[in-house]
Amino acid sequence: MLKYAIIFGIIALITGGLGFSKVSGIAGTLAKICFAIFLILFVIAILAVIGVFKLAF
Repeated sequence: MLKYAIIFGIIALITGGLGFSKVSGIAGTLAKICFAIFLILFVIAILAVIGVFKLAF
């Protein structure tokens, strides 16, 4: 998901620089959504790893 967030962020920057405000806004919104999903999944993964290590030791 982080890869897609970076790609959409770059698209938003390029289209914003060229003056395509609607496309830039959509790409920026998609980048924010992808980044939020990445953060949620990352936190869940970290908590799962912590839980496994607590059970193992």
